[in-house]
Amino acid sequence: MTFLNVLIIILVILVIVLGVLYYFGRKAQKKQTEQMEQMEAAKQTVSMLVIDKKMLRLKDSGLPQMVIDQTPKLMRRSKLPIVKAKVGPRIMTLVADAKVFDVIPVKKEVKATVSGIYITDVRGVRGPLEQPVKKKGFFAKLRHKAQDTLDKEAAANASAKSKKKK
Repeated sequence: MTFLNVLIIILVILVIVLGVLYYFGRKAQKKQTEQMEQMEAAKQTVSMLVIDKKMLRLKDSGLPQMVIDQTPKLMRRSKLPIVKAKVGPRIMTLVADAKVFDVIPVKKEVKATVSGIYITDVRGVRGPLEQPVKKKGFFAKLRHKAQDTLDKEAAANASAKSKKKK
């Protein structure tokens, strides 16, 4: 009987937690869609010469103090993809989208779609940009080695069968 009461209490707590997470998730999703709409409205294409790109903490990035003050406390400690670029006659510090950061070439001219200080898209001025080679993870390397050994064993078995038939 006590086991059943404990189980019911745990179940009620889980339902309440899931309800709260659902509510806050929907609220965050609405906020994100509004922000994306604002970014789409404010975007513009500019030609820039990328000087440097790094993953830096917000306070070390060289962004204006107003931008640093507006960011949430939790985000101030995390590292952001920061790009220093020459846009026209001015050298600017911009924040890149995580998906675009790897594609941005250093010391080359690009056409970038910028919304405020946020780079959302990058295209090459003189031809397409080269995609960086992704590093293989630990499990991908293991899987590749295992597949190689399986291929070698299959080839050895096939050659052994062909010799038996002769």
